[in-house]
Amino acid sequence: MAAYMILNIEVTDPVGFEQYKRIAPPALAMYGGRYLARGGRTDTLEGDWVPHRLVILEFPDVARAKQWLDSPEYRAARDLRRRSATTKIVVIEGVE
Repeated sequence: MAAYMILNIEVTDPVGFEQYKRIAPPALAMYGGRYLARGGRTDTLEGDWVPHRLVILEFPDVARAKQWLDSPEYRAARDLRRRSATTKIVVIEGVE
């Protein structure tokens, strides 16, 4: 069943984060992931949540999403993201 990873990213080093954006996609593709939304405009419709930079990724399943996040192929990009941003991440199973 498809899974969706949602990231709320607060960029603290824009230069480093630009580099992250260039090196992360190949590892994502290797694990069957793809971008559904990536840093576009957001509008808060209810409540007081003001997200920073939202990213929504789709994976074949939760296991693949977790494998990607901890994978050796993503490690350099992950470390760069952690140095250049503060991130909150959740993964959720899709519906059939």
